[in-house]
Amino acid sequence: MIWSNRLMTLGLLMMVLNGCNHPSKTGIETDLLDLPFETITSKAQNTTVHMMMWQGDPLINQYMSDWVVPEVKSRFNIDLQIAPGQGTEIVKVLLSEIEAGKKNSNLDLCWINGETFFQLRQIQALFGPFTARLPNAQYIDFQNPFIGIDFQQPVDGYECPWGNVQLALICDSLRTPNPPLTMDELEKWWRKNPGKFTIPYEFTGMTLLKSWMIALAGGGNALDGPFDQKKYAMLSAKLWEFINRNKRYFWRKGETFPESVAAMHTMFVNQELDLTMSNNDSEVDNKIQQNIFPTTAKSFVLKSGTIQNSHFLGIPAQAANKAGAMTVINFLISPEAQLRKLNPKVWGDGSVLAMDKLPAEFQAQFLEVSKRKNSTMRATIQPFALKEPAPEYMVRLYEDFRKKVIEQ
Repeated sequence: MIWSNRLMTLGLLMMVLNGCNHPSKTGIETDLLDLPFETITSKAQNTTVHMMMWQGDPLINQYMSDWVVPEVKSRFNIDLQIAPGQGTEIVKVLLSEIEAGKKNSNLDLCWINGETFFQLRQIQALFGPFTARLPNAQYIDFQNPFIGIDFQQPVDGYECPWGNVQLALICDSLRTPNPPLTMDELEKWWRKNPGKFTIPYEFTGMTLLKSWMIALAGGGNALDGPFDQKKYAMLSAKLWEFINRNKRYFWRKGETFPESVAAMHTMFVNQELDLTMSNNDSEVDNKIQQNIFPTTAKSFVLKSGTIQNSHFLGIPAQAANKAGAMTVINFLISPEAQLRKLNPKVWGDGSVLAMDKLPAEFQAQFLEVSKRKNSTMRATIQPFALKEPAPEYMVRLYEDFRKKVIEQ
């Protein structure tokens, strides 16, 4: 199960952190980081880059396999090989390599987020600081707290922003013309529509719980700063009470919870659920383009706010091909690559680039592509964006949701 794998990983992490032989710092490789980027790109020629990333969406997979892979091959003669795997799997792979004393990792590049970034930084498993060495980093909006900060952690050059998204709920405007917009309205809606809502026991579901916990704390910046155990204990108790007094109105009376958003999307399309959700605020247009969602689907956010965050690209400290990884990352944050994945027909992933830093011709193209049809415009939901709290909140929510909700 997902939770058991996660706890095994966290247990292994603690064993490494508490071990006598703490891994030495391998993040600073002066020779490579001091080279001109043209030289780094030259070193990457005719090499293979092994990347691990989540592959749960067909359009994302097509963007990478049908466009990125051939582009980096033709431009840099890099063979980009992609393997499936996300946070827990990445941490387990790099931890096992550290324990085995392996000098060259099987991975050169990883798609990560704040929880994974936190765990990998604890064991010094990431290479850096490399971001400032990327020519296209000049376009990144690092001053944006939703991009330059990852789960309250300064990225410090050890991961590079790749995309930016905000949690949104999704309904069918024909079946649910007036969706609930507050937590009070949600509670009333659940009772009037029993069985039509659930919470996925994975990243998106836990992101929703963090949004609710911030709302219960008074909203805004209530969970800013380092992890606070007393605050978590108080607010999580309110959260579990809120969920448990209503879970009998959830799908299957709250006796079980789906382990993926993809499963929720299927139930939504089959009208088993009336609400689904996504960590990507433009996914409605994306899924309509794939003929998965009905053309009447639309997204919305709660007035109490939802989490907005960025996802990142990291290079393992023991990566054998750091030059190749840096070259690929620099391409992935280029205006051309960011513009392409912003298109909902391609991916619909929010850009991390600052529009005012882009060449004029790209500014106009980004403005045109960012227009949405069924997904709420980013400018509309931005005022309701909440910053990610410290990563320990997410770690605790995974375990406590199982104990306090699933097993109750």
